[in-house]
Amino acid sequence: MAAKKPFALRIDEKLIKAVEKWAADEFRSTNGQIEWIIQEALKKSGRFKKSELNDPNQD
Repeated sequence: MAAKKPFALRIDEKLIKAVEKWAADEFRSTNGQIEWIIQEALKKSGRFKKSELNDPNQD
């Protein structure tokens, strides 16, 4: 498992509430949901190959 690097994230209150709801709907933590969103965006943009990501749900 890759090491995780903590960092502070300033985010609009309405945006984080929406992410928290989405995370709860998918049985993820808020942090896990944010990581998933970023991973999906990176894959979609072609900035990371699937094999470079620490994604247990890889296709």
